[in-house]
Amino acid sequence: MGLFGSKKKVEEAADGGEAVLGDGSKVPVARRVDCRGDSCPRPQLMTKKAVNEVAPGGIVEVLVDNPSSVEALPPLCHELNATHLETIKDPACWRVYIKKD
Repeated sequence: MGLFGSKKKVEEAADGGEAVLGDGSKVPVARRVDCRGDSCPRPQLMTKKAVNEVAPGGIVEVLVDNPSSVEALPPLCHELNATHLETIKDPACWRVYIKKD
């Protein structure tokens, strides 16, 4: 176990991986980051890495269950040259969608 807990993966979404936003629109997911069980700053660092790895227009889905991490991700988008599309609350976690500009 590392300093920030067990190692989580930043993974490419499977072909056809997509998310449905609150308005019903479907978006393709280029990267999925599982930060459940992690606290700041790990979710921000993993999100930054994933956004830097996708092409412009690519969408990153971040899974978090820490309320302070959920609040920290949308303001981070400006620094990453990205846009916060939406945060969706699921029963077990939040799903944060970020699009690289």
